Amino acid sequence: MRFVIVTGMSGAGKSTALKFLEDCGYYCADNLPVPLITKFVELVSLPDSEIGKAALGVDVRTGHGFNELVEVLKGLKQGGIDYEVLFLEAGDEILIKRYKETRRIHPLAGNDRIDEGIRREREALKVIKQQADYIFDTSQMLTRELKASLDKIFINDQSYKNLFVTIVSFGFKYGIPRDADLVFDVRFLPNPYYHEELKHKDGENPKVRDFVMSFKEADEFLNRLEDMLLFLFPNYITEGKNQLVVAIGCTGGKHRSVTLANALYDRMKDHDDYGFKIDHRDIKRDRPQG
Repeated sequence: MRFVIVTGMSGAGKSTALKFLEDCGYYCADNLPVPLITKFVELVSLPDSEIGKAALGVDVRTGHGFNELVEVLKGLKQGGIDYEVLFLEAGDEILIKRYKETRRIHPLAGNDRIDEGIRREREALKVIKQQADYIFDTSQMLTRELKASLDKIFINDQSYKNLFVTIVSFGFKYGIPRDADLVFDVRFLPNPYYHEELKHKDGENPKVRDFVMSFKEADEFLNRLEDMLLFLFPNYITEGKNQLVVAIGCTGGKHRSVTLANALYDRMKDHDDYGFKIDHRDIKRDRPQG
C-alpha cells in the first residue's frame, strides 16, 4: 500500500492536494487526531482491505497531539510501514494575503495577528518539514501547476528532488524581479524592437522567435545556461532550497527575454527530477521597448 502524509502551512494548499489525490484514487482522510494515525494505518493495511493507496491530512488543527506526530511516524517505520511526507509551504506575505482574502482565522493566532499565528505554526512544523520527502512552495504556483507536480510523483511515480523552478522573463526598465535568485541579461542580442515589422510583436510570435534565435549567440547562451543550471540544482537542494527563480531580462521584457525564457523552459520542462513553470512578467506592459 502507498501511504502519504500531507501536511504543511495552513493556507499553503493541503486541501487542494488531498482533493487531487482523492480524485486519483487515493483513500483520503483529513484532520485525523494524531493518536489515531496508527490505528488508521492498521485498518487500511489489513490483508483483505481493498485500499491500495491512502493519504492523510495532518496539520496544527489537531491541537497538542500534533507534537506527537514525529513519534507516531517513527513507530510506523519501526513497524515496517512505509510512508511519504508531502509538505506544502508558502511565504509569509502570501499566506497573510490568502487569509485576508478568505477572511479565515489562523488556527494558532488566537487573539493575535495572523503573522504571529504563522510564526508559531512554522516553529511547530519545523521538525516534520526536515523529514519531508517532498516540499512544495506554492507561493507562485497555480493550482494546475501544483496538480501537475503531484501527478508526476504520486500518479506517474517519477522522481522529484524537491526543487520547483520558475523561469521568468522581465524588462530591466521595470526593475529586476524581487524574488529572483539568478538573473541573466540578454541585451547582448540584437533587439527586434528596431525592426518595424517586429516592433509591436512579442517573443511569443514565431517571427520574433525566429529573429532572436537566428543568432548563434542565442543558442550558445542557452547551451551554457542549461549546463550551469543542471550543475547548480543539486547543490541548491543540498543547501535546503526548494524554490528557485531564474530571471532572464532584456530592455522591456517583451522580445528577447520572452524568446529565451520560452526556449529554456522547453529544454528543461520534461526533466524528471524537478518542477518547472514559465512566467512573462512584463510582456503585457504598455509601450514595451524590447
